[in-house]
Amino acid sequence: MRTKFHTSKKLEKLVKKWICTKQNNDCGLLGKWNATVFYVDRKKCWLVSNGLTKYNVLLPDVKSSDLINIEDIFKNSFYSQLIYDGIVIDFNQLDATVGGIDFLPTDNDKSLIAFQNQRLYELDYWKHTYATLANFPIKVLAHRLNTIPIHVGKGRKMSDYTDSVREMKKALSQQTPLSN
Repeated sequence: MRTKFHTSKKLEKLVKKWICTKQNNDCGLLGKWNATVFYVDRKKCWLVSNGLTKYNVLLPDVKSSDLINIEDIFKNSFYSQLIYDGIVIDFNQLDATVGGIDFLPTDNDKSLIAFQNQRLYELDYWKHTYATLANFPIKVLAHRLNTIPIHVGKGRKMSDYTDSVREMKKALSQQTPLSN
């Protein structure tokens, strides 16, 4: 199983040699993800958002030498963020669900790009509060991003509003077989 990461134009320039040109329609069990880059204290950080659940994972201080191990870095960050958000899953199940990662060029998903831009705006406020990456509480800020109310339905009912943590919990419970 392969998971697709659609990169923003900024991130695409940084991971140029990792971009796949062949595209298949299989997006993995959790659907596609969009990744963009932002800077804290002149360090490159990534905001990775799931298209299906709007769940966010922050990857701090990603260097070009880290791209060789980006799959492990993402899986470990994703797993620890899930645990911090109260979603208990076995790491081996998560590893099988995510599988490998394919970087693709931007898909121009306007809805998800706008969603990420709003999250980057919120992170910009916290960047000024914490000033340096050493003081930046990554898991706490990602949890704050994931608990902001989002709209997932087509209508305007109150039941269409939820948060990313609940949506990810639903997606993982439906798509990942429980181990005994």
